Amino acid sequence: MTVSLGDFVEQAGGAMVIVTAAAAGRRAGCLVGFASQVSVRPPRFLVALSTANHTYRVAAGASALAVHLIDAEDHRLAELFGTRTGDELDKFTRCAWTAGPDGVPVLDAATAVLLGRVLERIPFGDHVGHLLEPISVTVRRKTAPFTLAQGMLLEPAHPVEES
Repeated sequence: MTVSLGDFVEQAGGAMVIVTAAAAGRRAGCLVGFASQVSVRPPRFLVALSTANHTYRVAAGASALAVHLIDAEDHRLAELFGTRTGDELDKFTRCAWTAGPDGVPVLDAATAVLLGRVLERIPFGDHVGHLLEPISVTVRRKTAPFTLAQGMLLEPAHPVEES
C-alpha cells in the first residue's frame, strides 16, 4: 500500500533503518541510527551515513537511496547490515531483494520502504547527511520496528571513534 511520508515516519518512531544504495555497478547497505523527516512541505527525509562505511562510499555516487524499516524481531537482517561490512562480503547474496530506481536494492523483508532521490549531501563530522525527496513510500505491514536500543547491542562492522 502506498502511503505518505508522515505514515512512514509515524511507524518509524525511534527505529533504526537499513539504507541501501547502488552506483557504478556496486551495491551497498548498512544499519543506520540517524534518520528523520526534516520537512513536511515539501516532504523531505534525511539519513546520515558514517564516512567509515562502504555504504557511504557507494551512496556518494548514487542518485537514489532506499530506507527500510525492519521488524523488531528481525535480528538476522539487522546483524547482516549492522555487523558486516560490504568491504568484505556482498550482503545481498544473503537476503532477498529486488532492484528499485537506478538499481537501488529494495529488501523484500522490510516492513516499510522509502525510496528517495538524493537532493543534497551535507557533511556532519563523521557522518554525511543525504537529503531525500520521496519517490515512493510503501508500508507493507505495521509492526514494532527494530530500535536504536536493540542496535546498540550489536558490534558495528566499522569501529566507532569517540572524541
